Amino acid sequence: MDEERNLVERGGGYVVLLIVTAVLFFGWRTGLVGGLGETEGQTAVSSTSSLATDSLAANAADQQPTFDFATGDLPVISDNSLDPNPNPHTFQGERPSHAFQMYVVKRGDTPNGIAERFGIKTETLLGGNPHLSQEASLLQTDMELVILPIDGVLHDVQPGDTLEGIAEEYDVAVEDIIAYADNHLEFPYRLYPETQIMVPGAVREVFVWTPPDLASVGGTSREGSGIKPLIVGTGTFQYPVGGRNFSQFYWYGHPAIDIALGEGSSVVAADTGTVTYAGWNVYGYGNLVVVNHGNGFETFYGHLSAISVTPGQIVYKGNVIGLSGNTGNSSGPHIHFEIRVNGVQDNPCWYLGCG
Repeated sequence: MDEERNLVERGGGYVVLLIVTAVLFFGWRTGLVGGLGETEGQTAVSSTSSLATDSLAANAADQQPTFDFATGDLPVISDNSLDPNPNPHTFQGERPSHAFQMYVVKRGDTPNGIAERFGIKTETLLGGNPHLSQEASLLQTDMELVILPIDGVLHDVQPGDTLEGIAEEYDVAVEDIIAYADNHLEFPYRLYPETQIMVPGAVREVFVWTPPDLASVGGTSREGSGIKPLIVGTGTFQYPVGGRNFSQFYWYGHPAIDIALGEGSSVVAADTGTVTYAGWNVYGYGNLVVVNHGNGFETFYGHLSAISVTPGQIVYKGNVIGLSGNTGNSSGPHIHFEIRVNGVQDNPCWYLGCG
């Protein structure tokens, strides 16, 4: 009986083992078939995708233009996936726009009188009318002048000009130039050649020619670092000509007086001194004589028709030094007379009493 029970138990164990083995076998087969199906599906998809890609590539190739690089026919690559559309226009600022008052010069007008009439400085007349510093065009009747609304200089913009450079040239603040509304300056403050900008508070510089000093004329001697003049003047002055027909008075743009008179009239030394220059001057004076009076004073006699002295010559007050004329930048026969004190141009009327 015990042997039969053992045989049954042993047989049951084999049956269970066979059942488990069969289950595992059929499960493995099922998985294998499914995996093969999935692989075939993926292969089909891949094949379809590859075919589609090849088709698109073929179409793209058909649409590609051909270029002849030998003749300079280069392709233009356009990629705006990240960058915005390019703007072909560069920055264009607004140009200066000025509306100045004009004034026509009348007989008897003077720079000081015109400046006072419009409430500006005499220097500002030159700031808007640079030609006034040229002797030949000084305040001619019927001449038209630009009257600036404020004191300053109307600057002609040249290629290469910058705000910083202009401010440095006239010794003014950049901010003052920007702040003037009619200049229409906005960041990045671009300037345009052949336009004009107003420079508030500026003063146009006037060229001043410097004559030779006493060291350059014969007969002088040195004492230390100084120069001993041949002769010292009296310190008082007389008119260089007999007439009193003033055609131009002293002002910033014309630091001298002009006396109109006939060509060939005698011109005399206004005080005793040494001639340091006698000849043609290329800076507008024409025939010019300069006398150094040995006490800080110098006198200039311009536009002469003839010169009767030489450099290094001593002249006394009242001696004839030449004849009046119309040479150089001159608008008619007259004598141009300057007095300088230690090299600075002063008003001759303070010494002559132009009454």
